[in-house]
Amino acid sequence: MELEDRIVIATPEGLELQLVLAGVGSRFIAAVIDLTIQLLLIVLAALVALALIGGFAGEALFYIALFAAYLYDVPFEVLASGRTPGKRLTHLRVVRDGGGPVNLTASFIRNLLRFVDFLPSAYLVGLASILISKSNRRLGDLAAGTLVIRDVTPPSDTLAPVAAQPRVDSSGWDVSAVSNEEMAAIRRFLQRRVTLDQRPRRELAHRLEQGLRAKVSGAPEGLSAEVFLEELARVKATR
Repeated sequence: MELEDRIVIATPEGLELQLVLAGVGSRFIAAVIDLTIQLLLIVLAALVALALIGGFAGEALFYIALFAAYLYDVPFEVLASGRTPGKRLTHLRVVRDGGGPVNLTASFIRNLLRFVDFLPSAYLVGLASILISKSNRRLGDLAAGTLVIRDVTPPSDTLAPVAAQPRVDSSGWDVSAVSNEEMAAIRRFLQRRVTLDQRPRRELAHRLEQGLRAKVSGAPEGLSAEVFLEELARVKATR
């Protein structure tokens, strides 16, 4: 069992975002799962390239598949909320330093430098970096400005059932008074809310909603704070 290392990040909205850092054990298990998938993909590519295609074209396809397997993590981190299949099974996630989602540049950098972490063999440099770093980061994470965190699932008794929301008609909403800075705060919350525990998530959503209600005319009462923010962001983006 790993001891929980935590990092506290002050958000622009005035709340503290507490993240549980992934330790060596869970990261190793996730890496083994992902490596197994990568090896299977490489073997499949080799069979297709050499048995079915052959020649120079087959060799070229095989080397392309090797490079794609090396950057296997990138599409998952960018398109699947920072989770490869291995990280999903071990409840881990890659995020930016501020707790936001990983973008393409950061993911590419952290994975391109994986070969440095592997030196001299068996991931020794990366392991040493994780153990020495205060935020459990390998060199690729330090260069890319990323963290590997654990997805903390709140106890079931803290999750009150959410009533189904009626379909929102926002055609009459006037959002012209909402500033670009306020919209940036809303987008930051919507992007990283999945990394928040339930209590700070509700508090932050409520604080944002209360501060913006008076600036949005035509919005019906009774919407939950998050539904209000989601619809506000959608309406603002289309106008």
